[in-house]
Parts: sequence; C-alpha cells; structure tokens
Amino acid sequence: MPCIFITGASSGFGLSIAKRFAAGGYDLILTGRRRDRLDRIQSELSQTHGVTVTTLCFDVRDKQAVRTSIESLGERGIDILVNNAGLASGLSTLDQGDTDDWDLMIDTNLKGLLYVTHALLPRLTAQKQGHIINIGSTAGKNVYKNGNVYCATKFAVDALSQAMRIELLPFGVKVTAINPGAAETEFSLVRFKGDEARARAVYEGFQPLRPEDIADVAWYCAQLPPHVCINDLTMTCITQANSVYNLGPRP
Repeated sequence: MPCIFITGASSGFGLSIAKRFAAGGYDLILTGRRRDRLDRIQSELSQTHGVTVTTLCFDVRDKQAVRTSIESLGERGIDILVNNAGLASGLSTLDQGDTDDWDLMIDTNLKGLLYVTHALLPRLTAQKQGHIINIGSTAGKNVYKNGNVYCATKFAVDALSQAMRIELLPFGVKVTAINPGAAETEFSLVRFKGDEARARAVYEGFQPLRPEDIADVAWYCAQLPPHVCINDLTMTCITQANSVYNLGPRP
C-alpha cells in the first residue's frame, strides 16, 4: 500500500487528512505531541479501514526527537509527506508582542517543517518519486493587522515550497503548497491560549472552511497523474477574499 507521513495529525487538518487517506487505502505514519490522541486515532483508523497506522509522538521543534523518531522507521518507504504541524500564538503589534510567542511560532511553523523535511528527503530523493504537501495559509499571501510574526512564518513556508520545488526537480518529487483561509479548528483556541469565547467569535457571522475541505483538496492533489503537479493552491470560504477581506468579523 502507498504510505503518507503527516505531522500534527492529532487534530484539525492533519487528522482530517489522515482520515481521508486512510479511507483511500493509504498506510499512515502520524506524528503529534499528544500520545493519548494518537493512540485513539491509530485504533480507530486501523480498525475502520484495515490500513497500517504507525504513530510517532514528538514535538517538531525538537530536532533530535525528529531525527530519532524518523530513523526508527528503518528503510520504510514514504510516498507523501504532509507538513501540517503549525500554530499561531497571540495577536498583537510587534511592540506589544510576547517574544516567547514568536519563538513558538518560528520554531514550530518554520524550523519544525525544516527538521522533518530534512530528515525525510533522503528517502524521497532515493526513490526518485514522491510528493511533499506543505500546509501554508492565506496569511502567507497577505499580511493582516497584528499577524506580523505568524504571517512571516507562513510567507517562509511559501518561500520554502518554491525552493523545494526547484531543488527536487531532478528527483521527480512533487511539491504542493495548500494555503487555506479561515477554517474552524483548534487554531484560534490555541492562538488565544484557551479563551473559548474569543476563539468562537472569530467564526461568527460566516461559514468558515472545515478541516475536511482541506483534506479533500490534499487528496485531489495527490491523485493527479504522475506528470501533473499543482504547485500552489489558495482556498477560502465563499465570504473571504483573502486573509484581510472577509464579510465576517475579524478577531
């Protein structure tokens, strides 16, 4: 069976992508920081779909944990890497920003993506085939007020996707960037550090994207013929033009 490796698979986009690809017959390698969730997902998807589900519990910010966990897979082949792990922390002007929030976002969204990709690239280049799907954001296309460092990390994901696409041309490895707009996940709850009322308010007055929408797009991109690659795709709900213009309220 083909195999997909997904970071940040214990919730949100990552979990929905795991479910979609399991239903499509893919074996899964799922990573996340929450062992209890990974165990439940492993049991559910393996029993429901009859696929092999391997879980690796680590934080993508931990370079050595990334390396050790991926080395534990031995010579196992991987057809698709989904760099999904990411977050926002805080929403403020730069002068009012919390530098711990900055470190968290840069270390997760940027350095974590680099650590995982670096550890897996030798497998993909040796196979001379494969697909990397980087989950970016409309925040990597248009900067919005008080989004400064988060937007910077997502602009970096866009730049890295372009660089990977160039560097991996000789190896037949596809690189797709999927950039969702407003989507109702744990994203806002994490950004606002558990403030449920503030997180709910972000999605009031309009219908945001669902995690399943992003999973469907990832599936479509992955099922195209070998000679076809969608390089860069931006998706929003119908009330949103980009990360700035939305008929619904802004946080």
